[in-house]
Amino acid sequence: MEERKCLECGEPLKGRADQKFCNDLCRNAYNNKKLGKSTKYIRRINRILKTNHSILEELNSEEKTTVYAKKLEKRNFNFDFHTHYYKTRNGNIYFFCYDQGYLKLDNNKYLLVKKEDI
Repeated sequence: MEERKCLECGEPLKGRADQKFCNDLCRNAYNNKKLGKSTKYIRRINRILKTNHSILEELNSEEKTTVYAKKLEKRNFNFDFHTHYYKTRNGNIYFFCYDQGYLKLDNNKYLLVKKEDI
Protein backbone atom coordinates (compact mmCIF):
# COMPACT_ATOMS: atom_id res chain seq x y z
CA MET A 1 0.00 0.00 0.00
CA GLU A 2 1.29 3.43 -0.96
CA GLU A 3 2.14 5.77 1.90
CA ARG A 4 -0.13 8.83 2.04
CA LYS A 5 1.55 12.22 2.45
CA CYS A 6 0.41 15.70 3.42
CA LEU A 7 -0.30 17.75 0.28
CA GLU A 8 1.46 20.78 1.80
CA CYS A 9 4.55 19.57 3.68
CA GLY A 10 4.90 15.96 2.50
CA GLU A 11 4.86 14.44 6.01
CA PRO A 12 3.36 10.94 6.28
CA LEU A 13 -0.32 10.92 7.24
CA LYS A 14 -1.77 8.86 10.05
CA GLY A 15 -5.48 8.53 10.67
CA ARG A 16 -8.48 8.67 8.38
CA ALA A 17 -8.19 7.19 4.90
CA ASP A 18 -9.46 10.38 3.25
CA GLN A 19 -7.08 12.67 5.19
CA LYS A 20 -5.08 15.06 2.97
CA PHE A 21 -3.20 17.22 5.48
CA CYS A 22 -1.30 16.54 8.68
CA ASN A 23 -2.80 19.55 10.52
CA ASP A 24 -4.87 22.73 10.14
CA LEU A 25 -1.80 24.86 9.48
CA CYS A 26 -0.88 22.81 6.41
CA ARG A 27 -4.48 22.74 5.21
CA ASN A 28 -4.76 26.52 5.49
CA ALA A 29 -1.38 27.14 3.84
CA TYR A 30 -2.27 24.84 0.93
CA ASN A 31 -5.67 26.45 0.35
CA ASN A 32 -4.27 29.99 0.66
CA LYS A 33 -1.70 29.23 -2.05
CA LYS A 34 -4.32 27.59 -4.24
CA LEU A 35 -6.81 30.46 -3.95
CA GLY A 36 -4.33 33.31 -3.59
CA LYS A 37 -4.10 34.46 -7.20
CA SER A 38 -7.83 34.48 -7.97
CA THR A 39 -8.65 35.94 -4.56
CA LYS A 40 -6.20 38.80 -5.12
CA TYR A 41 -7.89 39.62 -8.44
CA ILE A 42 -11.37 39.49 -6.89
CA ARG A 43 -10.29 41.69 -3.97
CA ARG A 44 -8.90 44.29 -6.41
CA ILE A 45 -12.19 44.43 -8.35
CA ASN A 46 -14.27 44.56 -5.15
CA ARG A 47 -12.14 47.46 -3.91
CA ILE A 48 -12.80 49.38 -7.15
CA LEU A 49 -16.55 48.66 -6.96
CA LYS A 50 -16.72 49.77 -3.32
CA THR A 51 -14.81 52.97 -4.15
CA ASN A 52 -17.18 53.69 -7.05
CA HIS A 53 -20.18 53.04 -4.79
CA SER A 54 -18.84 55.38 -2.10
CA ILE A 55 -18.25 58.15 -4.63
CA LEU A 56 -21.75 57.84 -6.08
CA GLU A 57 -23.33 57.68 -2.63
CA GLU A 58 -21.41 60.75 -1.46
CA LEU A 59 -22.31 62.83 -4.51
CA ASN A 60 -25.92 61.63 -4.66
CA SER A 61 -27.25 62.65 -1.27
CA GLU A 62 -30.70 63.51 -2.64
CA GLU A 63 -31.19 60.18 -4.50
CA LYS A 64 -31.24 62.01 -7.86
CA THR A 65 -28.47 64.45 -8.77
CA THR A 66 -26.68 65.75 -11.85
CA VAL A 67 -22.89 66.11 -11.76
CA TYR A 68 -20.14 66.86 -14.26
CA ALA A 69 -17.85 64.03 -15.31
CA LYS A 70 -14.86 65.99 -13.96
CA LYS A 71 -16.29 65.73 -10.44
CA LEU A 72 -16.38 61.93 -10.72
CA GLU A 73 -12.94 61.76 -12.34
CA LYS A 74 -11.41 63.97 -9.61
CA ARG A 75 -12.47 61.38 -7.05
CA ASN A 76 -10.92 58.57 -9.15
CA PHE A 77 -14.24 57.07 -10.23
CA ASN A 78 -13.53 54.10 -12.53
CA PHE A 79 -16.11 53.98 -15.34
CA ASP A 80 -14.87 50.54 -16.46
CA PHE A 81 -16.31 48.75 -13.41
CA HIS A 82 -19.94 48.34 -12.39
CA THR A 83 -22.10 45.57 -10.95
CA HIS A 84 -24.93 45.67 -13.48
CA TYR A 85 -26.84 47.87 -15.88
CA TYR A 86 -30.46 48.70 -16.64
CA LYS A 87 -31.74 49.56 -20.10
CA THR A 88 -34.93 51.63 -20.23
CA ARG A 89 -37.66 51.30 -22.86
CA ASN A 90 -36.37 54.38 -24.65
CA GLY A 91 -32.82 52.97 -24.82
CA ASN A 92 -31.09 54.80 -21.95
CA ILE A 93 -28.55 52.64 -20.14
CA TYR A 94 -28.04 53.17 -16.41
CA PHE A 95 -24.89 51.62 -14.94
CA PHE A 96 -24.98 50.57 -11.28
CA CYS A 97 -22.53 49.91 -8.49
CA TYR A 98 -24.83 47.96 -6.23
CA ASP A 99 -27.72 50.37 -5.46
CA GLN A 100 -26.07 53.55 -6.79
CA GLY A 101 -26.37 54.24 -10.52
CA TYR A 102 -25.48 56.75 -13.20
CA LEU A 103 -26.64 57.71 -16.68
CA LYS A 104 -24.43 59.60 -19.13
CA LEU A 105 -26.12 62.79 -20.29
CA ASP A 106 -25.13 65.44 -22.84
CA ASN A 107 -22.52 68.12 -22.08
CA ASN A 108 -20.26 65.79 -20.09
CA LYS A 109 -22.81 65.38 -17.30
CA TYR A 110 -24.10 62.34 -15.43
CA LEU A 111 -27.41 61.77 -13.74
CA LEU A 112 -26.87 59.93 -10.45
CA VAL A 113 -29.71 57.81 -9.13
CA LYS A 114 -30.37 55.43 -6.25
CA LYS A 115 -32.16 52.15 -6.93
CA GLU A 116 -35.18 51.32 -4.81
CA ASP A 117 -34.80 48.43 -2.37
CA ILE A 118 -35.30 45.09 -4.06
